[in-house]
Amino acid sequence: MCEHPYTVLVTGGAGFIGSHACIALQEAGHHVVIYDNLSTSHPLVIERIGEITGRVPIFVQGDIQDRARLEATLAACHCNAVMHFAGLKSVSESVDQPLSYYENNVMGSLVLLQAMASIGVRTLVFSSSATVYGIPQELPLKEDHPLSATTPYGRTKIIVEEMLREHFNTCPDWRIAILRYFNPVGAHESGLIGEDPQGKPNNLMPLISQVASGKRPHLNVWGNDYPTPDGTGIRDYIHVLDLVQGHVSALNHLNDPQCIEVNLGTGRGHSVLEMVRAFERISGQTIPLERAPRRDGDVSSCYADTQRALDLLDWRAQRDIDEMCRDAWNWQVSNPYGYSKKDEHSVAQLLAGEACAPDSLVEFITPERASSPLGFQSV
Repeated sequence: MCEHPYTVLVTGGAGFIGSHACIALQEAGHHVVIYDNLSTSHPLVIERIGEITGRVPIFVQGDIQDRARLEATLAACHCNAVMHFAGLKSVSESVDQPLSYYENNVMGSLVLLQAMASIGVRTLVFSSSATVYGIPQELPLKEDHPLSATTPYGRTKIIVEEMLREHFNTCPDWRIAILRYFNPVGAHESGLIGEDPQGKPNNLMPLISQVASGKRPHLNVWGNDYPTPDGTGIRDYIHVLDLVQGHVSALNHLNDPQCIEVNLGTGRGHSVLEMVRAFERISGQTIPLERAPRRDGDVSSCYADTQRALDLLDWRAQRDIDEMCRDAWNWQVSNPYGYSKKDEHSVAQLLAGEACAPDSLVEFITPERASSPLGFQSV
């Protein structure tokens, strides 16, 4: 447990990574306020966080571009730190809808910074991405590798990173950690929360899980002629529980004003076929494969240099690919339809403010229940 707990506004806290971060923060002794518009997530997540940790977090339904609501939430909940996960993240979708990505990812981050500055909250952990490195010039990727992007999604991350660094240059009393993710996979070991993509998944692990469970007939392998041992692309897959522990370590590190960039990966790459074979071994299912041409923008290999994370944050990933596959499969089996086809009554209770532990004070803020400027309702 931490000696000096933060009250952390977690934007996008009902999403895949954000929800796991909320659990890690609460288990470390911090207080959590989830701020999410639920456009790509499900309210049942909030109840399940409470089931895992014994404490349902405060939930605010709001958009990242609503500065007034952000300021009111930061002030009313006495937040003194922010973890910012609220961003669109589909590489392929960003190519089709670039303006939506610039609006949400860049403008949303700008509005959040303005709200934080207005209220006097100066501690921020930002969810960035290894896509900011573009096509690797050398491996493993170090934080001083030149930044570039091949998609609008990657460019939005670069722009926000530059905005944060320039803001720190003019406001050097801020504490900022920019965390560059590699490839998060897996789920909470309880099977209660995990990745529930809307529509067709864009990431490898949910696709493998859906094929293994019979929801999809086969897995497309995009390119089998890369200069890798088995011809398929190599990525640095990291268990989501290791990833969010990196966030807690980053928050604990931000005791003094600074702006740092840190890779969060394992430092080791695994090919698509390696991940498929590991998943088959863990699940006992066969994953039919179909070869497909390379996709534009894909690189042959991408994995992290993790020395800075160890030196600065005293953090390193602990879980291997078998644990990643085990927890992802457990989530899939336990929740074959994700969050949407189960516990409808629980969801209705949650949004009505009735699903709270009787000994906890939980304030749900939703547009439908706005009886005050914030819409606070205490249960």
